[in-house]
Amino acid sequence: MNDELTKMLKYLRLGGLLENWDTYLDSARKGNFSHVRLLQHIIEQEYKIKKDNSRQLRILRSKIPEKYVMETYPFNRQPKLNRKKILALYDSFDYMTKNQNIIWIGPTGVGKTGLATAFLMHAIDHEYKGRFIAFPELTEILYRSVADHSEEKIMKTFLSYDCLLIDEVGYVEVEPVQVGLFFTLMHKRHKKKNTLITSNLGFSQWTSFLRNDQLTAALIDRLTENSHVINMKNCVSLRRKLDPAG
Repeated sequence: MNDELTKMLKYLRLGGLLENWDTYLDSARKGNFSHVRLLQHIIEQEYKIKKDNSRQLRILRSKIPEKYVMETYPFNRQPKLNRKKILALYDSFDYMTKNQNIIWIGPTGVGKTGLATAFLMHAIDHEYKGRFIAFPELTEILYRSVADHSEEKIMKTFLSYDCLLIDEVGYVEVEPVQVGLFFTLMHKRHKKKNTLITSNLGFSQWTSFLRNDQLTAALIDRLTENSHVINMKNCVSLRRKLDPAG
């Protein structure tokens, strides 16, 4: 391959063709492909490469700390968890196509984040744009946006995600302005985008950190109107070491 052709392939971002040029030529010489089939094969390979690159970029931009997937969730260690319900929801993909929220509620260590992340990864695999963020970080970003007058920009950013995973709701108390902005974000995403939430507190306890009865009630109403609530309160901690004796 000459330098000019290399330059053109790089400009067109046909990395797969550039990398496999000699392999394709060798296949053509051996008669493994007709001219039409060879071109089709090259296009198929480029398509697969670009699709995978796009997926990897979406995962990178989602800022997921641990790439949990459904296949590795230890359902056998959570006998009280409704596995059938969760997998039916996951497989149907209604949570994305119908913009339904999913809320996991239960104590620390039972695997709420792992399951929520698996749903987020599932959405990303289907070419949706997603984001993982912990509740304390989200509320801090919203709070700072007031100081530098970037509320509109920040709100627009978090509204742009097709699937937004807010982890650890309830771990920190928030200021009134943060509660207001969080409610606004959830209100604007309502029935338009999917939101995944994990919380160590039941809804009746949300006033303890939101500290506004009216907004808390309105927020819960918005979140649960078009949602699935996964109760994990009776699940065991997955952080406990298994007994070697079985």
